[in-house]
Amino acid sequence: MAQAVNSSSALSLDNEVLRSLLFYCSILVLKMMFMSILTASKRIKHKAFANPEDAKPQHVKPQVNENVERVRRAHLNDVENVPLFFVIGLIYTLTNPAVYFAKTLFLAYTLARIGHTIVYAVVPIPQPARALCWMVGYGITGYMGVVSLLTFK
Repeated sequence: MAQAVNSSSALSLDNEVLRSLLFYCSILVLKMMFMSILTASKRIKHKAFANPEDAKPQHVKPQVNENVERVRRAHLNDVENVPLFFVIGLIYTLTNPAVYFAKTLFLAYTLARIGHTIVYAVVPIPQPARALCWMVGYGITGYMGVVSLLTFK
């Protein structure tokens, strides 16, 4: 089992694992910001505005559109999952994990979340593509949670 590291060295920017976590967290923040822009562009394209004040200038009534809702659901899935990764990734960093393995987990999680967005909202692909992307991220988050729990018990 991993030994927890001194928190001052683990939280130093000299810690390669922490730097990697911060890098991938930054990518995920930008990805989530992109989802807001994608939602807005789909609303404009499909003239599917949720609020009367947004629909009125376009001379349409508020309406639901499946293309917009698909993007919103993908974004909601990010909101439900990505912050957990941010938290457990930081805690996991304090367990003194092997650098290469930790960096691989962070990369795999980030690619899984990007893949989830692509197959859910950008170019919808039939299941199990979306489920597999979600399971990879969920599994990585769970793994880091268990390692952290065992390290800090």
